[in-house]
Amino acid sequence: MTIIPLTRCQFLMPFAELHSEIGGPTASLLAKFQLPTSLEEKADHYVPLLPVIRFATAAQEKQGLSEIAFRVAQRLAFDHLSEAMRVRIRHSPTLLVALQQACKWSPIEDTNLHLWLEPCGQSVKICSRLVGTEGISHLEMSHWLQNIFVMHIVRQFAGATWTPRVIAFEANYAPSIEVQSHWPNTRFMSGQKASWIEVPLQFLSLPNPVDVVPSNLPETERQPFSNDIVSILKLTLPSYLDEGGPTIIQAAEMVALSVRSLQRKLSLAGLTYSHLLERVRFNSAIKLLSNPQSKIIDVAFASGYADPAHFTRAFRRISGCTPREFRERRRNGASELA
Repeated sequence: MTIIPLTRCQFLMPFAELHSEIGGPTASLLAKFQLPTSLEEKADHYVPLLPVIRFATAAQEKQGLSEIAFRVAQRLAFDHLSEAMRVRIRHSPTLLVALQQACKWSPIEDTNLHLWLEPCGQSVKICSRLVGTEGISHLEMSHWLQNIFVMHIVRQFAGATWTPRVIAFEANYAPSIEVQSHWPNTRFMSGQKASWIEVPLQFLSLPNPVDVVPSNLPETERQPFSNDIVSILKLTLPSYLDEGGPTIIQAAEMVALSVRSLQRKLSLAGLTYSHLLERVRFNSAIKLLSNPQSKIIDVAFASGYADPAHFTRAFRRISGCTPREFRERRRNGASELA
């Protein structure tokens, strides 16, 4: 089975922003690597990870940048994590519980991210590895972000200025003098079995500095993602809907299959690509319509429909009611759509 790692658009955005700030042709470079050219309001959407790494590498080389991943990492904060992850961290009574939650729910950030704790003398390593990326070059682009997001979780308990004694990378990556001068008290290691940062063992008992109340998030919500093609496409396609949605040729390239192989796999699941794309559009519309402030015309375009009339016809065909009627029923609590 081919593993297709996905990442949240939130982690692509700062690379694109940095590239734009120095005058780079960001939209055309995103399109070259089959990434959405518009990233606005897509923080929690997913895109394939490897094109993101290729985009970041090309942006660094074409614009004469150095250490683009480090520069992006400096822009990230705790709030860049998904809301589901942030809520679970904020409702953890100790750092240990927070890290256990992070380990369990790390696939929310990168679908193939494996996070675990590893005791090491008087310290503990918070380790991370992206399953299915062995042998890929320039993975330090992702490893920087993996280590930084864990660091921000620790800082919620240890304070905003805390820095780790060791930062390790799975990639064979040697940080520049600029990076080392920014982290003068940190030792960098590369070529490790995983990426990790080191935390003193006694930190695990640090209490949450804010009042902790029980979380109301269900423990079954968004459990680890499946790597079957249908699940991958359901997560990926929403990022491209406002641009019309990928063609079947583009979708096949995203999941590293020929068009014939993709059609065969979809057929085994009882689907065609057009039916799958229509269902993804409908599900996107359902989510957007739940916001009473969103205009139906905006929902239509954001969900990939050429015009509101086409959207209304497609929505009625699937649901039996118009978007306006659906919103009214939701408002009155009269019924729920399957």
